[in-house]
Amino acid sequence: MHPVPNPDPRRSGALPRIARFFVALLLAALATLPPAQAETRAWLDRATVAVGEAVTLNIETDQPGVAPDYTPLQADFTLGEPYRSAGSGGDTLFGIALTPRRGGVVELPALRVGAESTAPQRLQVSAAPVPRGDVFVESRVDEASPYVQQSVGLTVRLYYATPLLSGELVQDAPDGASLQRIGDDVQSSREVNGRRYRVLERRYLLVPERSGELPLPPARFRGQGAGGFFEDFFGGSRELAAESAAQALQVRAQPDGAPQPWLPLRGLRLRYLSTPSQARAGEAVDVVVEAVAEGATAAQFPEIPAPQVAGAQVFAERAESTERFIDGSPQLTVVRRFSVVPLQAGALRVPGPRLDWWDTASGSARVAMLPELRLDVAAAGVAGDAGQAAVPAQVPPATGAPLSDAGAPAPMQPAARPWAWLALVFALLWLATLAWLLWSRRRPASGAVAMAGAVDAVRAGARPVVADLRRALDAGSFDDAVSLLRRMAAPEAADLDEVLARLDDPVQRDALQAMRRALWAGEGQPAAARAALRTAFRDGPRWRAAMPATVAPLPPLYPPR
Repeated sequence: MHPVPNPDPRRSGALPRIARFFVALLLAALATLPPAQAETRAWLDRATVAVGEAVTLNIETDQPGVAPDYTPLQADFTLGEPYRSAGSGGDTLFGIALTPRRGGVVELPALRVGAESTAPQRLQVSAAPVPRGDVFVESRVDEASPYVQQSVGLTVRLYYATPLLSGELVQDAPDGASLQRIGDDVQSSREVNGRRYRVLERRYLLVPERSGELPLPPARFRGQGAGGFFEDFFGGSRELAAESAAQALQVRAQPDGAPQPWLPLRGLRLRYLSTPSQARAGEAVDVVVEAVAEGATAAQFPEIPAPQVAGAQVFAERAESTERFIDGSPQLTVVRRFSVVPLQAGALRVPGPRLDWWDTASGSARVAMLPELRLDVAAAGVAGDAGQAAVPAQVPPATGAPLSDAGAPAPMQPAARPWAWLALVFALLWLATLAWLLWSRRRPASGAVAMAGAVDAVRAGARPVVADLRRALDAGSFDDAVSLLRRMAAPEAADLDEVLARLDDPVQRDALQAMRRALWAGEGQPAAARAALRTAFRDGPRWRAAMPATVAPLPPLYPPR
C-alpha cells in the first residue's frame, strides 16, 4: 500500500480558509472598539441683545438619535419653538429662540445632549430701545472697534405702531468704508414698554477701508401713516419721520507683523468632512475639508490650500461657499474637495491644511490647522483580488481653533487601549498571512511595475493598449490620457481635436470635452469629469470606420504610356 501524500495546501483551499479566519477575527476586534468621541458644540447667533429681543441658540452634534435638554434655560429665558435640521457631514443641527427675562449679563448653563454636554455661554442683555412716538429707528453694529478691512454687520430696525401707507428707509454709506445691503427685509413684532410695534429689520455689511474714527450716518425714515376717521374725512395727512442716533466706529489699523494675507475674523474652524477609508495605488481617494469663518465673506476668504503629497497626485476641485447673515454677523462656510491618487504602494502622508488669521476678539495671530492623514496604500490589483481592506486613514483630533476656542480634545479612554493593541496584532497577523498567500501563489509583478513597463513600452514606440489608457485615467494627468489616445488611433492623431473628430462614440467625445472645459475653462468639477472619462473609456476608444478610397468616375484625360 502506498502512503497517501499530504495534500497541497494551495490546492486544498487551506490558505483561503486561514485568510477568512483572520479576516473574521480582525472584523470582530474592530467592531468591539469604542466609537470615536462625538463632537458637540453650541453657539449663540450674537453676543448682545436687548430686553425683549430674541436670540437663537444653535447646537450641532454628530451623535445619532439625541436631542438637547433645554430645561436649565427656563429660569432666565422664554423659550421658543425648538427645531432641528440636517447639518453638513452627517451632523444634526438644533436651534431654539431665547428671549431674556432680565438685563445684564446672563449665563447660559451647559446643556446635556446625549452622552455629551455643551460649553456654557454668556449673553449681554442691554436695556430695551426707548420708544419715541408712533415710529422710531434703531441701528446697531456687531463690532464698535473693528480692524481695517474687517467685515462689520450693521442692522437697522424700523419700529412703527401705526399702519404705513408709504415710506422709505435709507442708510447712507460713510466716507472711508464700503456698505452693501445683505438679504431681504425681515418683519416681526415686538412689545416695547407695554406698546406693540411692528418691526422691519434691514441688514448691511460694512467694511472700513482706513483706520481712525469712522462716523456712521444715521438711518432715516420718511413716510406716511394711515390716519383716523376725522383725518381722512377732512383731508389731513399724517407725515411720519424718524432717524437713528448718530454713532462713530473706532477703526484699528492692521497690526505690525500680522499674518498675510490679512484675514481678520472673530472665529475660524477647520474640520474633515470626509477622509479615505481605503486606498490602492493608482486609484483616487477623496479628502473633503470644511472651513467655517465667523466675520468674513467669500470675497475676503483665501482659498483652502491643496496639500503637497509626496508620492501622490492631488487634484483640487473648486470650493463651494455659503454666506449667511446670522442676526447681525456675517458667517461663511467653505467646502473644498481634493482627489488624491497614490502612485505606489506603501505609507502615504497627506498634510493637513493650514490657515493663518487674526483673532479680532483677543487681538492676536492665530493658526487653524488640521492634522495630517496617515494611510497605508495597497499595491494595484492586490486589495481587490485578496479581499483585503486597506488600513483606514488615521485622523488625530483636529488642532485648529474652533469658533468657541474650547480646550484640547479629550484623550483616549484607558479601557480602549487593549482593544486597539489587539486590533493591531490581528492586522499584523493578517498581513503576514497575505504575504504567505502571495508568495505561495507566485503572483506576477505588481500593478505599479506593470504600469512602469507599459510606459516604457509606449515610449519605445509600441502602440498603447486599453490597460495603459485605464492607468493613465486613474493615476496620470489629462495630457497623458490624450497622448495615449493619439497613439492608439490608426494612423496616429495629431491633437485632441483630431481625436474628437475620429471617435465614433458621442459619450466618449462628450467626456473629453467636459474634462477639457473643467480644466481649461473652469466649467464643472474636474473630479466628476475624470470619473466620467473612466466610465466612457472603460472598454477602450471606439473609432469611426475608415473611409473607403474614392474611385475616379472618369478615365484619365491622358492615358499613361
